[in-house]
Amino acid sequence: MASLQSSGMLTKEQMVYLFDRFDYLTSQSDVKKRISDAVEDKQEAVAVTTAIQEEIFLEMGIDPGFGIGCLGKLNSAFENDKELMIGFYKFLAKEEMACEEAELGPDGFEQKMEAQRQLHEEQLEMLKYMRKFPLDDQSAILKKVNRK
Repeated sequence: MASLQSSGMLTKEQMVYLFDRFDYLTSQSDVKKRISDAVEDKQEAVAVTTAIQEEIFLEMGIDPGFGIGCLGKLNSAFENDKELMIGFYKFLAKEEMACEEAELGPDGFEQKMEAQRQLHEEQLEMLKYMRKFPLDDQSAILKKVNRK
């Protein structure tokens, strides 16, 4: 067996592959069930998503511990690569959503997503309404909202 990559830093292409593969896998029903089963067995959902990431690293010929370590350094290593950073934050959001879906169950997760969608709609409506006010008034309103 070839040796696993365990030094340097992962390339952008390797990171993108990880993000895409993780997104694909966590959308599959068998993987969702794997995460849910772990939660039912009182395990942390994030432990399963981390294990999935480690499996992807192995597929890629990368030492899993090294790969996970590179994820921790991604912010500093690629801070000027806007496209990759957006992909990274989408990856983190996908992991969080996979964990929440397992922890809340399908119905609870659907309710949460619907509540978030409604909140987003209300925020957009508020922003549209605020645009009718002068900029100084808009700033004052936002400062007040931030204090709360």
